[in-house]
Amino acid sequence: MAQLIRKEDALEYHEKGRPGKIEVVPTKETKTQRDLALAYSPGVAEPCLEIHAHPEDVYKYTAKGNLVAVITNGTAVLGLGDIGPEASKPVMEGKGLLFKIYADIDVFDIELNVREIDDFVKVVKALEPTFGGINLEDIKAPECFEIEKRLKKELSIPIMHDDQHGTAIISGAALLNALDIVNKKIGDVKIVVSGAGASAISCCKIYLALGANVENIFMFDSKGLIIKSRTDLDEYKQQFAQDMPTQDLHHAMEGADVFIGLSKGNIVSQDMVRSMGAKPIVFALANPDPEITYDDALAARPDAIMATGRSDYPNQVNNVLGFPYIFRGALDVRASAINEPMKLAAVKALASLANEPVPDIVNVAYNNSVLKYGPEYIIPKPLDPRLLVRVSTAVAKAAIESGVARKVITDWEAYEAELNRRQGIDDNLLRFIINKAKQNPKRVVFAEAENIKILKAAQIAKDDGIAIPILLGNKKKIHTLIEQNNIHLEDVEIIDPLNESHEKKRNQFGELFFDMRKRRGYNLYEAKKIMRERTYFGSMMVHTGEADAMISGLTRKYTDTIRPALEIIGMAEGTKRVAGMYIMLTKKGPLFFADTTLNINPTEDELVDITLLTADVITRFNIKPRIAMLSYSNFGSSPSPEATTVRNAVDRIKKIRPDLVIEGEVQAGVAFNKELLKENYPFSDLVNESPNVLIFPNLAAGNIAYHLLQEVGGAEAVGPILLGMGKPVYVLQLGSSVRQIVNIIALSVVDAQVRGESKQNESH
Repeated sequence: MAQLIRKEDALEYHEKGRPGKIEVVPTKETKTQRDLALAYSPGVAEPCLEIHAHPEDVYKYTAKGNLVAVITNGTAVLGLGDIGPEASKPVMEGKGLLFKIYADIDVFDIELNVREIDDFVKVVKALEPTFGGINLEDIKAPECFEIEKRLKKELSIPIMHDDQHGTAIISGAALLNALDIVNKKIGDVKIVVSGAGASAISCCKIYLALGANVENIFMFDSKGLIIKSRTDLDEYKQQFAQDMPTQDLHHAMEGADVFIGLSKGNIVSQDMVRSMGAKPIVFALANPDPEITYDDALAARPDAIMATGRSDYPNQVNNVLGFPYIFRGALDVRASAINEPMKLAAVKALASLANEPVPDIVNVAYNNSVLKYGPEYIIPKPLDPRLLVRVSTAVAKAAIESGVARKVITDWEAYEAELNRRQGIDDNLLRFIINKAKQNPKRVVFAEAENIKILKAAQIAKDDGIAIPILLGNKKKIHTLIEQNNIHLEDVEIIDPLNESHEKKRNQFGELFFDMRKRRGYNLYEAKKIMRERTYFGSMMVHTGEADAMISGLTRKYTDTIRPALEIIGMAEGTKRVAGMYIMLTKKGPLFFADTTLNINPTEDELVDITLLTADVITRFNIKPRIAMLSYSNFGSSPSPEATTVRNAVDRIKKIRPDLVIEGEVQAGVAFNKELLKENYPFSDLVNESPNVLIFPNLAAGNIAYHLLQEVGGAEAVGPILLGMGKPVYVLQLGSSVRQIVNIIALSVVDAQVRGESKQNESH
């Protein structure tokens, strides 16, 4: 479903905490006076002199080689138009964010208060010494063509106007594959284009470079078909002018093989699509509303291959598939330009990638058992972890081969390893979890719905299609909170276990509970009475299948929340105990911490169970567990009972699961220090692979570690996650933020999905 973003949520997101979306972070030590003397005066003079003598050393001693400027004058911002440089800044910061999270490229966003081409070029040209590359953004046509043309000619660093070339590159890859599937040649097909702005013209130029025939391209602007007799055409439109009488879009589409929409929504009818040639290709790329909807196009022509700019349908033409990786490759070879061979290399890399088997993590994220090359999969998905390596490498090679690279890469395996380190598969974990949850939202019952944070999180989960909320609490109180705080939870089910209208259900649950616990200290009266408590009522809803998951604990003690779940839902079949895990989202990727919530001083048996439970859950996320079982000693350096317990647990796990990468007992600092391991413990499983799972020797160590990493280390904590429960039950931290609650909701939904899939597989 489409992403619903409300005005108040968007404004709160950009304003909260530190305003904006990006900050500058030091990359060197700055703690002592010596550090500062090296960073600035007098130490900074030495790299200055080296760069003065050897200008290329600027890449060696400064951040220039990984720094891109995102520059605009705010004259064509998204679908908002000419709103000016200040109003464009949130968009430019967002673009910088995408550069960083997808390709580890640092960005300064620069909004220029200039409108004349000469002024714009003069300012940007003066900035060249600062940046390794420049991404032009949201500049209106036709000025954007001239600005990019002049800057590419006058500067010796990579320049790209993403509004032109981004869509061109992605749609070019999609078009190559769509034509391949319908067995048509690009040089023979009739292409109708609605739109004649920067993006449309750049798309058509890419299609020409791929082999399209300019005589077969029929381009429409707001005044109609672009033909040679028109006197209002600039030089960029003239190259696509047809020598023929004018005609309207409806007639032009008759018999057409390809429609490319880069204009405005809902201008193409089903009859127009019906009139197209055999096996038509329809790319309706206007956002947020395409020229014709995906459903309408396929209803009119089931044999069509359809693409849009939307994420809620197959074949999304999304610029994020291109620009981060194109600049990554260009920067890594210090290219003097982004030229046509580099853009075509990106096109072909994207097209080729869609032809290959899709990794499990992508299939799982998009709730598709087997995404495969065909009409509904002609371009890779944005979450595909192979994009960084494949596209960046192709662009870097093209830069070298075309002679614009100033640094030649010879060890491509080492380069690919470096790219994987920059942005590995693990770093996409939270996006993967949320995206997978959206594919098949589940019913999540909230036991503390009389809380404003819970209601806000429930709204986000509902709006984003992550979950179907069920609220437990006093209806009047909940409705009052919803009204007072402008929360949108229309049509959400609210159940008050205390209300007499639910007496029948309460008694039914009480009888079930009595049957389960009659020899465990409960009589029938007590069993029915306790169902008035929302945590018990919610747990029973999950037990009976009236909900798929339960979330509680925001305002209760951990033990008070987990006890009802254990009494009603219990542990999973074959599980001996329950444990708690946190996912810590760090700058170096996620780390999984266990046990952080339940087992105070685990025995050897308990450590074995905790570790195996944790490994199984991580494997569900399509991540390979690399486990360090922590202690204050290293590989037998201490004979103490505490260290021996961990050591013995490791030995047992290696025998039970020889496939696991696991090491211990080991100190946390040693586990992450590859050089120290190689020098002193070359036998270790962690010599070549840093751990992503930390098993703590006791609850105090685990709890302290995750709190320190969260509060001092700046990591985001997702959890706690209950391991070993029979059904999805999640207990929040006291005082969790709305964002943390939403993350837990997504986790609970994915948990329910995986359990459902496992049952289906068992039945088959």
